[in-house]
Amino acid sequence: MPTTAPPATRQSDLVRAARRESVTRTPVWFMRQAGRSLPEYRAVREGIPMLESCMRPDLVTEITLQPVRRHGVDAAIFFSDIVVPLKAIGVDLDIVPGVGPVVARPIRTAADLDQLVPLTPEHVPFVTEAVQQLVRELGDIPLIGFAGAPFTLASYLVEGGPSKNHEKTKALMHGDPELWDALCARLAQISGAFLRVQAQAGASAVQLFDSWAGALSKADYAARAMPHSAVALAAVEDLDVPRIHFGVGTGELLALMGAAGAEVVGVDYRVSLTDAVERLGPTYAVQGNLDPALLFAPWDALERRVREIVEEGRHAPGHIFNLGHGVLPNVDPDVLTRVTALVHECSSRR
Repeated sequence: MPTTAPPATRQSDLVRAARRESVTRTPVWFMRQAGRSLPEYRAVREGIPMLESCMRPDLVTEITLQPVRRHGVDAAIFFSDIVVPLKAIGVDLDIVPGVGPVVARPIRTAADLDQLVPLTPEHVPFVTEAVQQLVRELGDIPLIGFAGAPFTLASYLVEGGPSKNHEKTKALMHGDPELWDALCARLAQISGAFLRVQAQAGASAVQLFDSWAGALSKADYAARAMPHSAVALAAVEDLDVPRIHFGVGTGELLALMGAAGAEVVGVDYRVSLTDAVERLGPTYAVQGNLDPALLFAPWDALERRVREIVEEGRHAPGHIFNLGHGVLPNVDPDVLTRVTALVHECSSRR
C-alpha cells in the first residue's frame, strides 16, 4: 500500500530539507511542542490520563494541531507516547504522572516475552483515524509520525520503568544476549509497524526516538541496538517518507545512527552541528540543536545562539531546526513562537 501523504507536503521545506534539497528557509519544529508548555494543552487534557488521551483521535488531533496554530512551526509531530503500541498489544503498563511509564510485569526471562505479540494496524485503529484527520486539517503542512526505538523500549520493559543507570537492562544485554536480541527483535517489529501505520495513513516523515541510546558504548550500540533500530526504520523504506533518527547523548553514535537507515540524524545540544556534519559526512541531513534550557535565557543571548545554529546549519547538506531535546514544561510558549519567527527570518533564501 503506497503512502498517502499529500503531494503538496513533498515540496514543503521540512521534507525538502530532510532530502537534502534546496529550501526557501530553514524549517522548524520542536520535540514535545505539543505538550505541557501550552495552557491550551493542559486545558484539553484536564482529568484525562495520558494513555487515554493518546488513544482518542479527537484529542490527538486537537493536541497535535495546537503548536502549529500557536507557533507557526513547519511541521506537526503526532501526539502519542512511545509506550502506546505496547499498551495497544496488551502489555500491562501505565504512565504515572511525575514518574513515567511503569510496567506491571517487567521482562526478565524468555517466558516474559509472551507479552509481546506482533503489532498490526488492527491494534491501533485510533492512530490511523487520527493521522487521517490531521492530514486533512494540516493541508500542505507535513505531519511527522514517530515511534520509540527498540533499545529504549527494551529498557523500560526490563527495568519496569524509567532508569538512570539502566543496570538491569545492561545486565540482561551482556548476561543473556540471546534473550536480549529476542526481546529487541520483537520490539523492532512493533516499532516498525507503528511507524508504518502512521506513514500509510498520511504522515510525511517519521522519527525514531532512542532516548536512552546515549547510555551505551559505541561497541554495545553497534552490536546490540543498531541492528534492531535498522529493522524498525526499514519498515517504511518503501513508503518514500524521510526517516529521522534521534537520541540523547549520542554524539559518539551519530554515524551509526545514520547508517541504521535514516535520511536525517538528530543532534542533541552537546555536539555542534559543525562537528556532527563532520562525523556524518554528506549523506545525511541534520536536525537540531538548541539547548532547551536556553529558552529561559535573556532574549539577546537566546537570539545569538539561534542565529549561530542557523548559520552552522547552512553548511549542512540539509538542516531542520529543533531543540537538542524536548520542550521543558515550564517554558514560556511565546518564546518558542519568537524563536520560530527568528529562524524563519534569518534563514530566508528569498
